[in-house]
Amino acid sequence: MDTIDASRMDDTLIDVPRGLTNVVVARTALGDVRGHEGFYHYRQYSAVDLARERTFEESWYLLLFGELPGLSELDRFRERIAASRGIPDEVERLLPGIARTARGGDSLAPLRMALTALAATDGLQPLYDAAPEARVNAAIRIAAATPVLLARLHAYATGQEPRTARADLGHVANYLYLLTGAVPDEPHERALSAYMTAAIDHGFNASTFSARVIASTGADLAAAVCGALGALSGPLHGGAPSRALDALDEIGTPDRIDAWARATVASGGRVMGFGHAVYRTEDPRSRMLRDFAAELGGPRVAFAMEAERRILDVLAELKPGRELHTNVEFYAGVVMEQCGIPRSLFTPTFAAARVVGWTAHVLEQAADGKIVRPSSRYTGPEAPVPLRARVA
Repeated sequence: MDTIDASRMDDTLIDVPRGLTNVVVARTALGDVRGHEGFYHYRQYSAVDLARERTFEESWYLLLFGELPGLSELDRFRERIAASRGIPDEVERLLPGIARTARGGDSLAPLRMALTALAATDGLQPLYDAAPEARVNAAIRIAAATPVLLARLHAYATGQEPRTARADLGHVANYLYLLTGAVPDEPHERALSAYMTAAIDHGFNASTFSARVIASTGADLAAAVCGALGALSGPLHGGAPSRALDALDEIGTPDRIDAWARATVASGGRVMGFGHAVYRTEDPRSRMLRDFAAELGGPRVAFAMEAERRILDVLAELKPGRELHTNVEFYAGVVMEQCGIPRSLFTPTFAAARVVGWTAHVLEQAADGKIVRPSSRYTGPEAPVPLRARVA
C-alpha cells in the first residue's frame, strides 16, 4: 500500500476507528479469520482441520514454505528443528538468574530476557541485512528454542533440575517431556498438539501486528518476537486460559454454577472463557478442544462441560440477543491442565505455539521492505504559542 507524507499533505489525513478496528493495514498470504462464519485458515487449509488431523510441525512447515510437506520433507524438517533447540553455555549460565526475576505479574518477562540473550549470543543479524535463507534459519531457531527456554526457566524457578531436549521426540512431545519428565502418551500429545497447532496464528491480533511493525524497521527477528511477547503480556490480549480455570475453581461444585454465573453478570464482571472479539458464532477452536478434552476425560473435564452448558443457559437468559459462546481459552486451560502443564505456563505455552505464526509474519513483512509509519491527528492546544519569559 502506498503511504502519504502527512507533513506535506495535511488535508489527506484520514481518521480511522479507535484500535484500527476493521482497518486493513497490510496484505498477507499466511491466513485469515472469518469471524461471522466461525472459520479461520492457515494458507489454503482450515486451521481446525490441520489441528485435528496433522502434526504441529506440518502446519509450521506450511506457514514457512507455502505447502504441506511430504514424509521425507517432514523428517528433514523435524531434524532441522531438533538441531535448532540447543541453548549455548553463555545463555544457560544466565537462566537461573533470569528465572529468579519472575515475580507474579508478567510470566513472559523471563522469556523475553532469555530470547534477547540467545539472539545476542547467536549473533542474529538484523532482518534488513540478512539474506532470505538466513531469515528462515533465524525463524526456525527462535521458534525451536522457545519451548526449551520456557521449560528450563520453569525448572530453575521451581528448584528442579532442567532436562535435556530429546532429538527423538517431536516438537510438542519434547516440550511435555521437558516439563514433566515423562514421554507423553499419544492422547495427551495429540491433545496438546491440537491446541498448539490451533494457536499458531489468528489474524492481525495485537501481538502479530506488533511483530510486523518491528520487523518493518529491519530489526533482528528476536526483537520482533520480544515485541510480540510484550503485547501478549497485556491482560486484554493474553492470560485467559488460566483465568477460565480460576473461574471453575471459584465455582467449585456443580450446584453453584447458576448462582455464580448470575452473580458475575449482575456485578458487571466478565465471565472468563465466553465471548470473542471476532467470532459471532461458536469459536471453532473451542469446539475442537472440547472434543479432545472429552477424549482425555476425568472429573475436571466433566465439570467443565457441565459449567459450559449451564453458563450458556444463564447468559442466554440474562443477555438476550447477544452472541455469547465459549471461546478457545475455556477448554485450552482444561486440556493443558490434563496434559500436566502448570497453570503459570498456560500463557507461555500459547506463546510457544504462536511464535511460529509471529516468525512467519516477520518473514513476510521483512520481504515487503516497507517501514510501517502511520500518522496521528494532533488534538492538543493550538500551536505555536510564544514562549513566555522565565519566572524567577
